[in-house]
Formats: sequence, C-alpha cells, structure tokens
Amino acid sequence: MTEASSKRRPILVVDDDPYMRTSLMDCLVSCGYTVETAIDGVDALGKFRKGAYEMVITDIRMPKMGGLELLKGVKDQSPETPVIVITAYGTVNTAVEAMRKGATDFIMKPFSLDDLEMVVKNVLERGAEPEGPETAREAPGAPRPAQRHIVTADPRMAELLEFLKNIAKSRSSVLIQGESGTGKELLARLIHQHSPRRNQPFVAVNCAAIPHTLLESEMFGFEKGAFTGAAQRRIGKFELADRGTLLLDEVSEMDMPLQAKLLRVIQESEIDRLGGKDPVPVDARIIATTNSDLKKCIQEKKFREDLYYRLNVIPVRVPPLRERKGDIPVLAEHFLAKYAAENGKRKPALPGDTLAALAAHPWPGNVRELENVIERAVLVCQSSALLPGHLALDGDETVAGDPVSPAAAPPPCSGDAPATLRDMEKNLIFSTLKQVKGNKTKASEILGISVRTMRNKLNEYKLEQGTLDLGAES
Repeated sequence: MTEASSKRRPILVVDDDPYMRTSLMDCLVSCGYTVETAIDGVDALGKFRKGAYEMVITDIRMPKMGGLELLKGVKDQSPETPVIVITAYGTVNTAVEAMRKGATDFIMKPFSLDDLEMVVKNVLERGAEPEGPETAREAPGAPRPAQRHIVTADPRMAELLEFLKNIAKSRSSVLIQGESGTGKELLARLIHQHSPRRNQPFVAVNCAAIPHTLLESEMFGFEKGAFTGAAQRRIGKFELADRGTLLLDEVSEMDMPLQAKLLRVIQESEIDRLGGKDPVPVDARIIATTNSDLKKCIQEKKFREDLYYRLNVIPVRVPPLRERKGDIPVLAEHFLAKYAAENGKRKPALPGDTLAALAAHPWPGNVRELENVIERAVLVCQSSALLPGHLALDGDETVAGDPVSPAAAPPPCSGDAPATLRDMEKNLIFSTLKQVKGNKTKASEILGISVRTMRNKLNEYKLEQGTLDLGAES
C-alpha cells in the first residue's frame, strides 16, 4: 500500500450484482485502497450519511435507487466527493447525463480492471492536487466547487476577477498563464460559473498527468475495436464537455502531433473518435492553462504558433504570491481558521513577527505552498500564538510545543545576500536539496511545490548534474 492511499478515506463501491461488487472491491484493495460496499443506492446513501468517503463508484441500473439518483443524493450532501458511474447501458446520452449531474467520470461495461484502476487513480490525483488552494473545501450541503469564492485582498487580483466575470459571457478561448500553485484552475472554474454555460459540464483534462499515448483517446474518445483492448466505445472529454467548458490544464505538455489535431478541433468544432468513420460536432468553450512560457516553447519548436494564437484569444496572467504580498496575511488567516477547525483546535493568533516571516518568504510554490506551511504549523503549534519557528519555512523539522527559534534557525541567506527574489528562490531550493541529500521529491514536499515545478526550476537555473548530488527522485 502506498503512503498516499494509506492516508485516504475508504472508497464506497455500490452494485447490486454480488460478483461485480466483489470484483471491484478486490481490484481496488489490491491497488492499496480501503473499500466499503453497498448493495444499492438506498444502502449506499445510508452509509454515506454516517461516514466520510474518498470516492463513490456506482452502477447505474440498480433496484430501489439507481445510480443517477444516488449521484444526486451524494452531491447534495458533499458536492466535492467524486462519483464514478458504471453502466452496461452506456449510450452517449447516459454518460453525458451523468456528467451533467455531477459525475466525475464514467466507465462502461465490459471493462478491464486496469481500466478501473486508471480511472480511479486519475480522479483521485486530480482531487489531491488542486491547482490553487485559495479557497476552503466545502462541508456537506455547501455550494458546488464552481461557486466557491477566491480569497484575496489584492487590488490587481480583484480587478482580474472582475475582468474574468465580464469575459465569461463570450465563447472565446482563454489562455491562463501563471506559476504552479497560483490558482489557475480556480480562475477557469470562475469563468465557467459566470458564463451562460454554467449549468453545463465543466470537464478538466490534465495534459501533464496523462501519458502522450493515452491523451488522444482521453480527449477524443474511441470506437469499439479501434485498437487492441478497445472492447467498447469510450466518449472523450470533448464530447462530455459539449455545450459546456473544457479545461486543458498544462497544455504546454501536449506533444506536437496532438497539438495539430487540437487545432483542427478548434477550427472545425468537430472531433474524430479513434476508429470512427464520421466526425462528431462539439461545442465546448476551451480554457487552457500553463506554467510555461509558451512563446519560448514556440521558439524551441515545442509548441505550435498557430495553436498559441487560437488559444490566446483572451490572455490572462495570474500574478505569483510574491507579487501580491497583501494577500499573504489574508490567506494565512483563512488557512489558519480552516485547519484549526478541521483538527478540532482553537485558532491561534498570528503575531507580527510571524506575519513578517511569512511576508519575507519568496513562496516559490505560491498559494499551495502557503497552505501547506500553515497546515503543518497548525498541527505542531500547542500555544495560543503561531510563532515563526512553527512555520519551518526553510524545511527545518519542528516539534510540537518546541518550535525552532528564529535565532537558532539557519538564515535563508548568509554571506552575500541575494539581490533579487529569484536569487532568494534559487538559494532556498538549493539549500533544501542539500538538506535532503538531493531528494527532489522530498525537497518538493518541504517547499510545497510539485516535482515537475522543481525540475523546471532546476532547468531554469541551468543546473549541471555534477553541481549537486541530486540523489534519488523519491
């Protein structure tokens, strides 16, 4: 069992067929997940009211209460809980109806257990790494995620949010550029929520998380028999997003041949399923996000210039947290209240020296890193005030009730102090890598950034392999 799966809540599997129910449970348990089962929708909804589940996987056709009715009941109680629907009666309309009612994904019988594992893994990874945690998770009965507000006190961010609400009324493509952890997906959802398409699907595709060999079929779908293992028709994300919004997250990670096909879809408003005979018309508003410099990617022949201009009809740049310092105390207070409540603790105060330490940090991981820092600090803090030593901004280990004092903590910059924020960021990343003996995964966890962002930063610094003993990836 992986460390990630061991920390998760159970997955609730719902199917009236005992053989199918047992097969699903055995497959997921073998992958390291904890599983509970229910024999129909009524049984499942009763269990869901009493316990917390990481995900619900449900058949569509069941006695007493079917999958679509169960889907509604789950979403009424906990809008952010992902639901995967399984159906042997998988017409396109059934799948699309489930997605419109809030299903996160679907899978059609017959399917392989490998297919199930891949869908579950993708859904949980999307939930585990939100693009920008600038808003609290909903409690049961709270608004849907698309209705969540973004916490900010920065005038430029307020102006940006107003701009996005205005352009939401159009159907033009939007390109949102910004560093990892700045909240690009939240802004994409904001656009969708304020658009005429708000009651239609919002479908996200993580172009970086899906292997290039699978991304085409994931986006455009395929017909039965299109390739070895294609035992059934699969509807792609473009069709599922019909009349709604399609988010292409980290679009710069898409390979060049697929970029050409995406360009044609945008131009013609139709897709070709793999193995299909006729094109399928689609009407999806496209929002693309990236943390890369696409103009530089064009120069390096890694991104099509014509596709760039098709996507960049409405350009949006999200400022990093270090450029909106006024948001740091507001977000810190927000996360402090959130994690104190989640852990049943009284919210500690944020004294001036702690706020000063937060303001001085370069935040290479942006809002996601700030949330991670505050969550960790809440867990180790045993006093009425959150002290600078509780923050462990340089990756120092802290002990509950005995924080590292500012005087004892190694200064982020010594000797010749860096002259720019970029130098401070570089110094922090290098010092963290040295502290963990080059383990990029561990350093990324400490800094609150993704491993991909770490690699990108190291490439930016033109780090040679012999400069540091980078050690293992994980």
